[in-house]
Amino acid sequence: MLQERDLHGIYAPVITPFLPNEELDLDSYRKHVQELLRHDIQGIIVNGTTGESPTVSWEEVAQLVQVTKEVLRDSGKQLPLIIGTGTNSTASTVKRTELAGELDADAVLVVTPYYNRPPQAGVIEHYRRAAQVGVPVIAYEIPHRTGLRLAADTIKAVLDLDGVIGIKDSTGSLDLLNELTKGDTKPVLCGDDALFLSMLQHGATGGILASSMIQTESFVRVYELAKQGEYDQAQQLFDSLVPMIQKLFQESNPAPIKWILTQQGILASDTLRLPMSPISQGLQQELKELFPAYSR
Repeated sequence: MLQERDLHGIYAPVITPFLPNEELDLDSYRKHVQELLRHDIQGIIVNGTTGESPTVSWEEVAQLVQVTKEVLRDSGKQLPLIIGTGTNSTASTVKRTELAGELDADAVLVVTPYYNRPPQAGVIEHYRRAAQVGVPVIAYEIPHRTGLRLAADTIKAVLDLDGVIGIKDSTGSLDLLNELTKGDTKPVLCGDDALFLSMLQHGATGGILASSMIQTESFVRVYELAKQGEYDQAQQLFDSLVPMIQKLFQESNPAPIKWILTQQGILASDTLRLPMSPISQGLQQELKELFPAYSR
């Protein structure tokens, strides 16, 4: 089971590859995870937003988890496996968290309930019920997707719950992080790729970063340099990543990432499940200019 002290460094939110007929592509998934394990990542997240969780069935999640375990075993690495289980129904979140426990998840990632805009007290109880399952919970605050921004006091109350070990902060600014780090806080992982270095400088312990699926080693190195206090070098390296980060979020994640991984030969297809769709011809051209080696 994951503990607070383990939440540091780069956690990889993996892609869910599909064949052109939209069936799960486990061969490409295996190659994807193998490539990530070449780098010093600290954990793997299955069924996150980058993994297209809204269109992936739980049976498919179980298949992805099984392949992940096989690749980890074959690599000889022991890394924590985190499964996204959050929905906008407390009952289904609890059930999925129980199922994640049966799959031997080391922790679960639980997003703030989306769309139905519950009161702050309801959100606290939502997280309390999820944490009572017994699988460590990483809270996930991403207001631009959920339609609900939690107050800092609400997030502090969530982090005070037994079984909640930290939070992924995708609020889009440093405000929440700065508020939490005024006192003792459980670990905060950056979820806004463009703010990664700034958040490390202000007390974040690592990141769950979609763009680290590309040039993984550079993101690991930014973290290592920042941890060592080598901020000038970290800034120089991170600045070189910013143009890529901007392109990867120019259209809906994970479509640009899937396109690049397909160009790299890691994925067999950049297929997404509707309502998600592949990137535009215009962005393809921009990415070819940014990554000429990936163009084919």
